[in-house]
Amino acid sequence: MRFRIYRYRPEEDSAPVLQDYVLTPEVLDGAVMLLDALMLLKAQDETLGFRRSCREGVCGSDAMNINGRNGLACITPLKDLREPITLRPLPGMPVIRDLVVDLSGFYRQYRAVRPWLIDEGPEPEIERPQSPAERDRLDGLYECILCACCTTSCPSFWWNPERFLGPAALLQAYRFVTDSRDKALGVRLDDLEDPYRLYRCHSIMNCTDVCPKGLDPARAISGIRALLARRRL
Repeated sequence: MRFRIYRYRPEEDSAPVLQDYVLTPEVLDGAVMLLDALMLLKAQDETLGFRRSCREGVCGSDAMNINGRNGLACITPLKDLREPITLRPLPGMPVIRDLVVDLSGFYRQYRAVRPWLIDEGPEPEIERPQSPAERDRLDGLYECILCACCTTSCPSFWWNPERFLGPAALLQAYRFVTDSRDKALGVRLDDLEDPYRLYRCHSIMNCTDVCPKGLDPARAISGIRALLARRRL
């Protein structure tokens, strides 16, 4: 099986290159997922850099661009990939080394939406019950694993990474504005009503298309816009 992998160390290399690798059927025996193959390649070339941890599609650390589409290596079956399998780092992010990118900007935008419950009540440790219907509204929102596949596939984020929050952050923003236990709806909507933080989204739908958890950031962004429209009326 043939691979072409992006190689680049900014402190040493003048420009990135795509390096070719081959794994024979004998070596690949038992490898099912792309991450299995990467681990075999790492055993042959210890200089190859990539992130991985849980191997179960839960941590999101092995997100990369796989044959032109963002995804998680640990849940991408080798049999579904055409050769040569071309691997690049997540687009639009500074490269630290090979397939490892700097996600500082991504996490900064995520923290900017204050992804936690806000309740200024005098008893912070009391129970805050929800009805089944209120709890159901959170389905499809809380499952985000912050892999950054959606945000780094969004052209609006590539163009405005410092001002546009991006699909992952906006998905979490909607998760809290729709939570019946949160008491900061007005403040949250004030923060989101901005030409760049929210309205740079042009509904390209790349985010929804690539999410490895099957979530729909585009629908969440539409939900925020609907809340803002109703507030203006």
